[in-house]
Order: sequence, then C-alpha cells, then structure tokens
Amino acid sequence: MGRFEGKVALVTGAARGQGRSHALAMAREGAQIIAVDINKQIDTVPYPMATPADLAETARLVEDLDRRVLAREADCADADAMAAIIEEGLSEFGRIDVIAANAGIAATHSAVDMPRQAWHDQLSTNLTGVWFSIQPALPAMIASGNGGSIVITSSLYGVSAPPANLAHYVAAKHGVVGLMRALANELAPHNIRVNTVNPTYVHTDMVENDAFYAAFNPDAPTRENFLSTLRELNKLPVSWMDPTDITNAVLYLASDDSRYVTGHTLMVDCGASV
Repeated sequence: MGRFEGKVALVTGAARGQGRSHALAMAREGAQIIAVDINKQIDTVPYPMATPADLAETARLVEDLDRRVLAREADCADADAMAAIIEEGLSEFGRIDVIAANAGIAATHSAVDMPRQAWHDQLSTNLTGVWFSIQPALPAMIASGNGGSIVITSSLYGVSAPPANLAHYVAAKHGVVGLMRALANELAPHNIRVNTVNPTYVHTDMVENDAFYAAFNPDAPTRENFLSTLRELNKLPVSWMDPTDITNAVLYLASDDSRYVTGHTLMVDCGASV
C-alpha cells in the first residue's frame, strides 16, 4: 500500500516540471489528484509557460497509473477560480488531504528599473497564489477531522538573497515562509501540518533560459557560464537538481513519514545556504 492510498492531493503548477513530478509521485503511491495550472503566458515572464497540452499530458500520465484526476486551468491568484476548483474537487473526491502549493514563476529585473507589472506578477503568483491555493480548502480539511499536510514551494531565496535582479521573486519567496509559519501555528490544533520546501536551482524551464543566463553572467550570458556560476553557489558538486529531487522532499513532508514535522523550512539546496 502506498503512502497516499485513499488520499486526495491538490497540486498547483501541475502541467510540467516540479508540479507534474509531484503529482505523478503521489499518484503512484495511491493519491487521487487535483491538478491545476494557468496554461497561458504571463507577459513579464521571459520563458514559455505551460500550455493546455502540458496539463492534459499530466492528466493522462496520472490516469495511466490507474488514478483519478481532476485537471483544471486557472490562475492560482484568482480567488474565485481556485475556490470553484476546490469545491469541484471536494464534490468529486470527497476530501482533500494534501496541498502542494507549487505554482511559481520567475523573472529577472533590476530594482532600479523593474516594471510595476513585473512586481505585481511575481507577488500575485508566488505569494497571493499560494494563499488562494490553500485558504478555500481549509474549512473542509478542518471539518473532516482527518488532519492533512500543506507543502509550499519556497526557494533557497526564501531564506537568503541572490546577487541582483530578483527582488520581486525574493520578496514573494520570503513571504511564503512567513505564511507557512503563521499557518503552522494556527492549524496545528487540527493536526494540519504546514511546511515549505526550499530548493536551490532545479532543471526546469523556469531557470534554463536566456534571461537567467544574462542575469547571472551579463558579460558572457551562456548556458555554460550559468552552470559554472551555480556550481560555485552549491556546496555539493552539482549545478542544479532534477525535479524528482524536490519531489522526494515533498513526499516526505506530505506523508505520515513526517507526521510530527510542522513549521519547518526543508532546505534542498546542495548546501548553498550553509
């Protein structure tokens, strides 16, 4: 029997990357999945975002594991849309046990000339979107008496700061760590645990793009130089991790393996924060 047999997991940013990895791993271990992604481009994001075809592929892969899936397109910062999806999920599956608030975006802008919209978009998705991925599910989770686990994807930069050009991203990722701590206190009497996972760079479309190469190596914005910079950042001798490396941490925090772990920032950062 898998660790999530009989449970239901809501995963945001599920169309590809870390979100798809989390959804499939929990499905393999028995969970039914509510998969959400925006599936459209945000103008201030410099890389191509997920598409409806990506989310459909996640749903197909979950179904291939003989698990049920409710796949829906929504901006996680849209409170009404997320509330409707969560209501539909509760109607379909009867419960929500795990929330993996994973949806996130990144962009690089200097503090001096950052467009207002870029600030708004980063905080909207990476902080407000986390809140509206969680809050509408809380009444049902509390009323069920089943407890639960909420895992928020923060970042290495949720506890530290990069050299430059990520002030909006860093503000949001610090923000979700504070949100996690507040919720961990408030929800503990209901046996609902709340933690963050804080990765260093992960090999996804979010970081493998020209904008990030230029932000970290403006004089020589190549992939090779970017990877070299990351090897210097990380204490372990790697440039970045695979999505599955973060999924393993999410599975731990979401499952009963960590039944007494709450209010914790789990650094999966190759020692970069040491």
